[in-house]
Amino acid sequence: MSPSRITFIAVATSFTAVASLQSLIIPVLSTIGADLGADAVGQTWMLTAWLISAAVATPLLGRAGDLVGRRRMYLVALGAVALGSVLAAFAPNLTVMLLARVLQGLGGAVFPLGFGLVRDAFPAARLAGAIGALSAIMAVGSGLGTVIAGPVSAAIGWRGLFALPLVLAVTGLALGTFGLARSAARATGRINVLAAVLLSGWLVTLLLPLSSGNQWGWGSPLVIGLFAASAALAVAWVSVEVRSTAPLVDMRVMRLPAVWTTNLTAALTGAAMFGVWAYLPRLAETPAGSGYGLGIDASAAGLMMLPMLVTMASVGFVAGPLSRVLPFAAQLTIGAFISGAASLSIALFHSDVLQLAAAAAALGLGTGLVTSSTPNLIVRSVPADQVGIATGMNANIRTIGGAIGTTVFAAAIGATLGAAGLPAESGYVAAFVLGAVLAAIAGLVPFLDRTRSRGRASTADVRAIPVVESPLVEVAEAA
Repeated sequence: MSPSRITFIAVATSFTAVASLQSLIIPVLSTIGADLGADAVGQTWMLTAWLISAAVATPLLGRAGDLVGRRRMYLVALGAVALGSVLAAFAPNLTVMLLARVLQGLGGAVFPLGFGLVRDAFPAARLAGAIGALSAIMAVGSGLGTVIAGPVSAAIGWRGLFALPLVLAVTGLALGTFGLARSAARATGRINVLAAVLLSGWLVTLLLPLSSGNQWGWGSPLVIGLFAASAALAVAWVSVEVRSTAPLVDMRVMRLPAVWTTNLTAALTGAAMFGVWAYLPRLAETPAGSGYGLGIDASAAGLMMLPMLVTMASVGFVAGPLSRVLPFAAQLTIGAFISGAASLSIALFHSDVLQLAAAAAALGLGTGLVTSSTPNLIVRSVPADQVGIATGMNANIRTIGGAIGTTVFAAAIGATLGAAGLPAESGYVAAFVLGAVLAAIAGLVPFLDRTRSRGRASTADVRAIPVVESPLVEVAEAA
């Protein structure tokens, strides 16, 4: 088997393991909480612990991979996922579960490290297709938990859910240890400690209130103070990075039109995508007596979401070859518009499970195009020694967008209560309309990058940025 194929299989396996942890426990969160004696706040922390850990680890370990070798950090991140999955499966209480979720969150670094490993292993002519397929696998993994959590937990209990990421992580570790060539450092120097502390600080102080604001109160001094601290730390972080001779994140790269427009699109589509993923099953599970819900159980809701995974995977595997006739920027726009149309259709038509399954299929089609094109646009736009941090920041920005999106969806849905204390139908309608608007705006963002109309102008801008070791790899010439 060729080295590039081994690399692809190893990275695809690890992507599925880590991505599944984003949504794996959401459908059974209340069940886990009851078994571990966790109240609503404790259950929220099971999600928050993973979110914060992944947000901090993704850029930092991604940059460490650029400095000391991507294979080494890839194995470290996967080892943390495997250990965290074992701890979660046998967690006797909330404290151990939170520790397990923190360890699992470290696996978020697998995404930038994996894209870097693939860039190193694949020739330019095949790179776009490989990244598109991996992006689809990552997106499918993110939705996989929503689909399988109900049926699996009903059959063998919620602890059995962690067998999936454990087996995949161990497989990825074996392939990485024995199948991946040792990767050389792509950059010199060291991690800027002050920049790392400031980056971690503003991410933590932003994500904490976003995930816990409903429990703490959005107008509470704690929430307001954390948001203010996040803004101050973010300003300080940018100031340090701009002045540093060895920045953690090169702001010249972040300012490239192809990069900042892609990151903005990631934030908007992340908000819409995660919001719909979180609340479409809940809409279907709402009791039929509410006047709008379908009253199906978690297992049926998971099966309803299956078409989304099928279309998402299918699109991802053809996105690379498709780029020869439809550039990635165009795929991004079309995918965002399709996702928006799917969200709007849920708002308007939700009286039958077939309507929602069809909307889920359309959502998968749009999401597949978006998630396949985004990393390709990033990888082809940055120097080789910045791939880890650039793709890591893009993943982080999507995560932050997702946290904001689910929070806003929750606020819209919970704003008005109907019969029996259930959310009113109007709340769901408002939330899914908002998702459609966010996706539509995301589809327009690529037009802000005027360099695309000048062909390779953005690439020329990249070449003006000093590259420590490797030249910029040209990817997907048709894009």
